[in-house]
Amino acid sequence: MRMVDIISKKRDGGELTKDEIYFFVNGYTNGTIPDYQVSALTMAIYFKDMTERERADLTMAMVKSGETVDLSQIEGIKVDKHSTGGVGDTTTLVLAPLVAALGVPVAKMSGRGLGHTGGTIDKLESISGFNVALTKEKFVELVNRNKVAVVGQTGNLTPADKKLYALRDVTGSVESIPLIASSIMSKKIAAGADAIVLDVKTGAGAFMKTEKDAEELAHAMVKIGNNVGRKTMAVISDMSQPLGFAVGNALEVKEAIDTLKGQGPEDLTELVLTLGSQMVMLAKKANTLEEAKEKLVEVIKSGKALEKFKLFLESQGGDSSIVDNPEKLPQSKYKIDVLAKESGFVSNIVADEIGIAAMLLGAGRATKEDTVDLAVGLVLNKKVGDKVQKDEPIVTIYSNREDVEEVKNKIYKSIAISKKAVRPVLIHKIITE
Repeated sequence: MRMVDIISKKRDGGELTKDEIYFFVNGYTNGTIPDYQVSALTMAIYFKDMTERERADLTMAMVKSGETVDLSQIEGIKVDKHSTGGVGDTTTLVLAPLVAALGVPVAKMSGRGLGHTGGTIDKLESISGFNVALTKEKFVELVNRNKVAVVGQTGNLTPADKKLYALRDVTGSVESIPLIASSIMSKKIAAGADAIVLDVKTGAGAFMKTEKDAEELAHAMVKIGNNVGRKTMAVISDMSQPLGFAVGNALEVKEAIDTLKGQGPEDLTELVLTLGSQMVMLAKKANTLEEAKEKLVEVIKSGKALEKFKLFLESQGGDSSIVDNPEKLPQSKYKIDVLAKESGFVSNIVADEIGIAAMLLGAGRATKEDTVDLAVGLVLNKKVGDKVQKDEPIVTIYSNREDVEEVKNKIYKSIAISKKAVRPVLIHKIITE
């Protein structure tokens, strides 16, 4: 088998066999096939697409290129949630204890963030003592006992995907639906889940800016999951404006606690209940989505979800007293209000620009080597559709430096105020086929 023949076949619109896909993935992973040939193939895939069968084979070839996580010792149906990323996306911190409180095992592998704010691991590390470096045995034991645990990603999960992603990033083929879908799904499948709920974002703060592109990606990932034997569904949710009010690590942890108390932002609560209902259904802990949602609302009202969050923190060495004393979380030196320049209604908040403003404060990483300041970030006092008076605080900046003019200017450019009220839509579509 020759790589040049595989490239030519795909260039001419042919369908690659399973053997051809495994040949190129294995050869690229072990270094026998060079970058320039694989970049030619990824560009051919970009232009000629892949069939459903090719996409499933590519995903499984990447899964088998490294270690896989065996969760078979964990009792029950393991349901994982994956978000395609956004600004202020605190859903994992709320969802994990919430669905675990209903007996759904949540065995979560998470990473650090590269971008606006830290990833789930960074957010959890803003809690004193919290440890994500668990042995596999300890991880399994905690999920069986508490129904929830979160660990850092293992080093050798889907090495083919890591190499392919780095190559695509510098050769102009990142935006290929089959390559994005197989990249995301290979990591989820290698992490050992039985069922997967996908939160596919659309809008200014999302990777997929249009609903049409988000829908295409969601369909592709759902089909891959179901084709390789994992029950998979997707929710297309809005990321035109940041989710919730908080953008920044410790600030988002506090917001997650508020949400588990039933006092969280309306949009974050709605998304968590939508995703959580699907997770509860896939885990066979409810017969209908309505029943699943009612059960989730009940464990928030009764305080069981919050107690599960405390137990989760304690079991991984974290200081659970932050739940009742959030002032123990990292605190910034300065709180600076950004005042509205006119009266009216908030008509637009450009999510990715707000995310960059938070990153300028130190809440995220521009490069892998950057250190995240866990205390800093932004809190939105108004969201799209809200009425605002001139000189009213629209955003509060949490900073460890006094000079935040650049951040203020970025915020002003990112928030539009108009005379007419608009009503934002959070959940665009549910995809289950």
